[in-house]
Amino acid sequence: MATETCPICQRELGDINTSRHHLIPKSRGGTFEDTILIHNICHQKIHSVFTNRELETTYNTAESIREHEQMQKFIKWVRKRDPGFYEKNHKMRKR
Repeated sequence: MATETCPICQRELGDINTSRHHLIPKSRGGTFEDTILIHNICHQKIHSVFTNRELETTYNTAESIREHEQMQKFIKWVRKRDPGFYEKNHKMRKR
């Protein structure tokens, strides 16, 4: 059986500390079909880096999110952590 991986950090997804990310925010017209399962820490990082408008117009795929410079630095850092690692980000960007 293949192990599912986070489309953002490429680490194994466990049974804890995961959530669904709307590729296009619900407030901008996204639906449940437009979601990916990712680590909570990756989810928080996405929302601390991008506004909902940016997520809607530019960063609406896992690939485009991973290509952003801040996300690349985060991915390099988080890849060294256990897949169940979670640390709350206190710098959430205002939408």
